[in-house]
Amino acid sequence: MQNVWELQQKILNLKSEKDIAILAHSYQAEEIQEIADVVGDSFKLSQEAAKLPQKTVIMAGVKFMAETCKILSPEKTVILAHPQAGCPMAEQFEADEIEYLKSQHPNAVTVCYINTTIEIKAVCDVCVTSSSAVSVCKKLPEKEIIFIPDCNLGAFVAKSLPEKHLIMLQGGCPIHACVSVQDTLTSKEMFPGAKLAVHPECQPEICDLADYVGSTSGIINYCKASNDKEFIIGTEISIAEHLQYACPDKKFHILSKKLICPNMKITTLPDIYNALTGAGGLTLETPPELLSKAYKCIDKMLKLG
Repeated sequence: MQNVWELQQKILNLKSEKDIAILAHSYQAEEIQEIADVVGDSFKLSQEAAKLPQKTVIMAGVKFMAETCKILSPEKTVILAHPQAGCPMAEQFEADEIEYLKSQHPNAVTVCYINTTIEIKAVCDVCVTSSSAVSVCKKLPEKEIIFIPDCNLGAFVAKSLPEKHLIMLQGGCPIHACVSVQDTLTSKEMFPGAKLAVHPECQPEICDLADYVGSTSGIINYCKASNDKEFIIGTEISIAEHLQYACPDKKFHILSKKLICPNMKITTLPDIYNALTGAGGLTLETPPELLSKAYKCIDKMLKLG
């Protein structure tokens, strides 16, 4: 029976021999992040993958992240480490539903969150990340914005930009959305004095109680840079664990035990190994015309900064 360290060494040797890069989302387990070439938020992974010399990359994350990587690096072979790693938020709407919504609001610009399928991106005007949503929407000349799919992130944008009119669907991340105000008040009472940092995918009422609201990388950077020594982390529970490793002199508490993403947890170290050997993983086969259409909305986000 091999231990984690032995399997990590096999993975490191294999990826070097085969010239394959491994991308790990911030929500992945510590033992996966340790053998990755790049660790970060979904869009950062895709951007960094495009810069890597390797022609094959393995995504330890969920499918929309692998798709975004393929959009930015169409010439690369992109493998999703676990074929069943999806995202309920990304997959909750179909492209034809968005097309219909657009037909009902012909003067609106359609903004999609990065957490959407490639088919959704292909019918939208501009893409945003949780960290860029406010700044990108502010720069759009249109007053009317169709914002999909996360209504909680949309509410955060709407509050920040009262001059804009946002049209939203009742979509979002079921993991972040399931945390209640009472959960939050209980945590704050349990850890008095701790700073609360939450993701904008949480309910607006929870964001109102927070000391910091931002993307996963934003939360990590906020906690690392802060002079405070104790924090409540309002996003996937793995972030509290990673921060504890990074900042052993500080304390990190989870906002709720509900903040566990099964789609992120499904990927294991053996999955990475099997993807490297060809015994597992899902290689993305995406039509070039779909890649081209989806790239347009990401390109507009990049141009808007």
